[in-house]
Amino acid sequence: MGTNITLTSADGFEFSAYRAEPDGPSKGGVVVVQEIFGVNEHIRDVTDRFAAEGYVAIAPAIFDRQGPGFEIGYEPDDVATAKERVGRGDFDDFLRDIAATRNALTAEGSVAIVGYCLGGSLAFAAATRLAGFDAAVGYYGGRIHAMRSEEPRCPVQLHFGTEDASIPMNEVDEVVAMQPTVDVHIHNAGHGFNCDLRASYSPDAAATAWDATLKFLATSITPTHG
Repeated sequence: MGTNITLTSADGFEFSAYRAEPDGPSKGGVVVVQEIFGVNEHIRDVTDRFAAEGYVAIAPAIFDRQGPGFEIGYEPDDVATAKERVGRGDFDDFLRDIAATRNALTAEGSVAIVGYCLGGSLAFAAATRLAGFDAAVGYYGGRIHAMRSEEPRCPVQLHFGTEDASIPMNEVDEVVAMQPTVDVHIHNAGHGFNCDLRASYSPDAAATAWDATLKFLATSITPTHG
């Protein structure tokens, strides 16, 4: 079970985050980046799962600049509210707060970033635009296609679903063509397949992606004591 903490960004803005720690020695740090629904039950659960695997994991509340405490579910009204919230957000501010979260984990050794939905796009952007990450994993990031020509500074793994209506497979193909060194996984699933609170949840795809993510992190992350 994690705890709520407060972090400070480079511009002095204070924001909340959810931090979970392993029972034993740390394998390194993981920044977990939310979907458009905030640091909700699902994101806290994912953060706890990374901690259970031995990582110190922190999920920053990147919507705090628009008002603290935002977390909602996955009903149609929630989706509309979330889209309005992300529409008022600033991509550079998201990355600024992600960088501050990374800084809070540097004592753990290597630091990775793993993101979902909006967070998937931000994980890729962090890999190309921010220094200090040793690995990045993005799940169904819809904005990755627009950044496909950007050069990653660290190893990257991406996950997409063949049934994702919001990310056409031709866009995924173009990402693959532009990023030959990126480890791309295609799953027979829709958008949000990793989230067991969504109707689009796919247990098989989620399990396969989780296994691939852990193996990828294991080859990229070095703890301070390692």
